[in-house]
Amino acid sequence: MLNIAVLIIAVSAVAFTNGANANFKGVASLYASGSASLKTALIWGNLFTFAGSLASFWLASGLLKSFGGKGILPDAIVQGPAFAASVALAAAGTSFLATRFSFPVSTTHALVGAIGGCGVAALVLEANSATVRWNTLASSFLYPLLISPLLAIILAWLFHRLLALCRISLSKRNKTLDAVHFASAGAASFSRGLNDTPKMVAILLLIPEASVVFSFAFVSLFILFGGVFDGKNVAETLGKKIVELEPGEGFVASSITSLLVSTASFHSLPVSTTHVSVGALVGIGWSNGKARWRMIGEIFLAWITTVPCGLVLGMIIYLLYSLSGLAT
Repeated sequence: MLNIAVLIIAVSAVAFTNGANANFKGVASLYASGSASLKTALIWGNLFTFAGSLASFWLASGLLKSFGGKGILPDAIVQGPAFAASVALAAAGTSFLATRFSFPVSTTHALVGAIGGCGVAALVLEANSATVRWNTLASSFLYPLLISPLLAIILAWLFHRLLALCRISLSKRNKTLDAVHFASAGAASFSRGLNDTPKMVAILLLIPEASVVFSFAFVSLFILFGGVFDGKNVAETLGKKIVELEPGEGFVASSITSLLVSTASFHSLPVSTTHVSVGALVGIGWSNGKARWRMIGEIFLAWITTVPCGLVLGMIIYLLYSLSGLAT
């Protein structure tokens, strides 16, 4: 019972920090372009993220298999009580640190790093050289995660340049533009909930006889709580410090984000909404010449440290958990 309680607390922590760090990402363009106030954007983003989280039970359950650890680590490790709690706590710790410093990072990357860290720790404890299947970890997770932000940058740049060549004004707000911008931002937030929720549910389902329906509802609620109670730090970075946007440019950014993340979700591909959203903003900034490259560089540095941070925390927590006797 103690192991189950620890795991539930760990999953609630990673879901909460995920919401705090990521719920604003789908609607960042609304705030950045002046199409919505910070409060309105936060409400809109939290609402549609929650809807996407609940809908992931029906639409994105294929991602459950990816984040349960099977195929990457031996079943004996994955099914042990130390694994699930260590992965969740390590990912939560990574997201918590990033949120405190107002950096938008990927919980997906943190989870991937934590899974690898648990494998390294098991290697130390068991002296088993075949513990981690690094090729599977890279092909299943890292490649989609690395390609998606590059694709977002390129598509946003191309879309923006195409509109400029067609001499379509992106600077003036009107009711139609606001309507489609809010719709695309809502779709991006919905897609974020769709893609991220199963990743954390997969950890909770490592509890024997855990209810799938309850697990999805539980994780969805804590993602919502994180966005409601602790979403402002990252919101300011995403909304005001990456790029200066016109209203129409914000619509372009949110459209690219929703397109890529929803496509990935329906194909059970793990991508980072953080990287896609920021990538779309960078693509617009590259095209309009208003990107704030110093802040983008700082965010990029936070990105490349996310996996190593998750790995180190996962390794340390797994070792402590195993050596403490809680895992027996």
